[in-house]
Amino acid sequence: MKTFTIDNETNNITIHTTIQAAEAVANAERFRNEAGLAKLAANWPAARLVEIWNGLAGETPVKKFKDRATAVSRIWKAIQSLGQAGPAVEEPAPVSEPTANSTEAAIPTDATPHVPDVVSSESAAKKKATRAKKAPVTTPAKDVGAPREGSKTSQVIAMLKREGGVTLEEIMTAMGWQKHTTRAVLSAGGSLTKNHGLVVTSEKVGDKRTYSIKS
Repeated sequence: MKTFTIDNETNNITIHTTIQAAEAVANAERFRNEAGLAKLAANWPAARLVEIWNGLAGETPVKKFKDRATAVSRIWKAIQSLGQAGPAVEEPAPVSEPTANSTEAAIPTDATPHVPDVVSSESAAKKKATRAKKAPVTTPAKDVGAPREGSKTSQVIAMLKREGGVTLEEIMTAMGWQKHTTRAVLSAGGSLTKNHGLVVTSEKVGDKRTYSIKS
């Protein structure tokens, strides 16, 4: 059964496939269902629920919730998509049925098929040439995961890869972002992970927490 952890400092929510993996996460609280989340949230200030919601990627930020139960319900529903994103599977193209004018039309079971006495070698050569012209040309796959050079995303990635990492405040100052926007980008469900396949790790040294991406 999947288990969720929520970081006590950053409010990042992560999904784990085993309880052992969840218990190994330091400075975090764990829950496995909506009731468990509600039990934890009973001891949290309302502002933390707002901050958690505003840190979820793809959700519209709010200033407050009607009540605690509404906040818990909306957060629980939103995090159900964590870990479920995957590449779309391309369905095979439909095969066209043979028509009456096709040379491959089905032969009635009560009729004797007509077989030509002589097959022209010139005709066979033309068919081979036609098939060769229609052969698809394979082109190298384009790397869609790399951010545009000079974009804010590429700047944040460069900051995360530098020696010693970077703090939340440094990214906020450099990019001009709000705290909840910055946390959303760095979270497990954020754009760096979903769009670029990068894993952001955090480490606390003394009273300072830094974020980094291993090169």
